[in-house]
Amino acid sequence: MFRGILVPTLTPRAADGGVDEDALRSHADWLIGKGVHGLYPNGSTGEGVRLTAEERRRVTRATCEAAAGRVPVLTGVGGANLSETLAECEHAAECGAAAVAVTAPVYFRPSPEAIEEHFRRLAAESPVGVLVYNIPSFAVPIPVEVTVRLAKEQPNVVGVKDSSGDVSAMVRLCSQILPERPDFAILTGWDAALLPMLAAGAQGGTNATANAAPELVVEVYDRFQAGDWDAARQAQWRLTTLFDAQIGVGEFPDGIRLAAEARGALPPVEPRLPQPAAAVDGHAEARRTLAAALSAAGVGA
Repeated sequence: MFRGILVPTLTPRAADGGVDEDALRSHADWLIGKGVHGLYPNGSTGEGVRLTAEERRRVTRATCEAAAGRVPVLTGVGGANLSETLAECEHAAECGAAAVAVTAPVYFRPSPEAIEEHFRRLAAESPVGVLVYNIPSFAVPIPVEVTVRLAKEQPNVVGVKDSSGDVSAMVRLCSQILPERPDFAILTGWDAALLPMLAAGAQGGTNATANAAPELVVEVYDRFQAGDWDAARQAQWRLTTLFDAQIGVGEFPDGIRLAAEARGALPPVEPRLPQPAAAVDGHAEARRTLAAALSAAGVGA
């Protein structure tokens, strides 16, 4: 179902702080035109947890409409309880999303057993396929063995999105799942290790840098698929350098957003949440720095 580069899209903001659907649709169309293989709204890069439930629904619907069947849409859902998560799964299915990505329940720190039970019940009741989303930097880590059991025992758990950056965990996921479920989607969300993850067996990536440099991220994937290892390494090195430049700006995903603005892929907006005046004042300089980083990475206008 999911192979290649699925962009974890930013959520453009309107002047009133709401969702700018026109900019969202334009960005989605631009990304598809650059050759990406799918779209992933409402993830960490899209600040899904900072949106209201209604805003997330609007983002999902607008993205599915913009994709218009040209590429699959994987949308982020999830809350602190099962019923809210299921309601968003149902809405995603109504909009035509191919699947949903779900983190462990937020705020409390559930045990591995509780996480597994949550996903079992979700998979049993969701009308759309579920990807287990492991992102230890923002949510309770989901152990490899839990994901493996879910993959083997729950047909409606259709993949995993792993943003740990742990190559050894990726090897374990691929080696223990793919022999029995070759259709299971294993995606990496860590831009700095896209190529090693592909070599380990991942079928693709959800890489935030693609918001500003989709052709570079796609190049890593395409070069790997073609067996051109030297070119793939060179592209990965450029991708990692650009990724580091973005991560070094503000709080995530500030650098991702400012790089997309510097590229002209999104209109400039102020952050959704309040920031110190000094940080906002520094955005113009950050855009110039990131524009230079894009140029150094070989990304054109």
